[in-house]
Amino acid sequence: MRLLLALLTCLTLGGCSGAYYRAINLGVDDDRVASETYDADRGLSLDVHRPAASAGSAKPPVVVFVHGGSWRDGSRQGYRFIGQRLAQAGALVLVPDYRKAPEHAFPDFMYDTARAVAWARANAERLGGDPARVFVMGHSAGAHIVALLATDARYLASVGMAPRDLAGVVALAGPYDFLPLTDPKLREVFGKQADWSLSQPVNFADGDEPPFLLLHGRDDRIVWARNSERLQAKLQSAGSSARYVPVDGKGHIGLLLSLRSEQPSTALAETLRFLGLP
Repeated sequence: MRLLLALLTCLTLGGCSGAYYRAINLGVDDDRVASETYDADRGLSLDVHRPAASAGSAKPPVVVFVHGGSWRDGSRQGYRFIGQRLAQAGALVLVPDYRKAPEHAFPDFMYDTARAVAWARANAERLGGDPARVFVMGHSAGAHIVALLATDARYLASVGMAPRDLAGVVALAGPYDFLPLTDPKLREVFGKQADWSLSQPVNFADGDEPPFLLLHGRDDRIVWARNSERLQAKLQSAGSSARYVPVDGKGHIGLLLSLRSEQPSTALAETLRFLGLP
């Protein structure tokens, strides 16, 4: 009820993204969140959400969650509810910041994310996770970033990795096939038209990808579900594993918020199954 009232207040007042993120993070225990620097040269850090102690002997999977925000907005702190929920389920979750437009354009945020993933694998054992099971996950612009990271090998190659080094990709409500660019703000993000094709994950599916889980709300009117449908088709045609799950009754933000549920929603249940968590 507190969450609902806070969100309604934010929507009524308008333009209060800070209040919005405080609302969706109600109940998050900030004392359980640690922050570490993954790229000192660029001043980039990530939040670390450790799982509860497990009775089993297996090390937990590592999830690098990349937040959305149109490649321009957002911060890792706003997505602590995701880190906490997946950690409660048994994952070691890392939520990195990355450089954003307009100060930094494509592909800067791609190389930032590649460095965060390499840092995750290198530090997984120290943090109690399994370096052999590093997943990437993202919502909206973050889903685009992780999808491109896992299809265009050049970004992971810059840190000595390959797409198949990833255990899998969970991509929620992402844009993967969105040319031409007509919005001036998107043109600011992706630069000159001659390079636009380099930003499209559908252009790089060639069979060397890790498994994909694509989740999209059927009611999404911000990023159309056909983006997930087309990426699944491209991946499967190339011989890669890709499962697309359309989620009834969810829009662009509703799909993300459904991960907050204490009882598994469709998106949460599918994600946990994909990660190999109970």
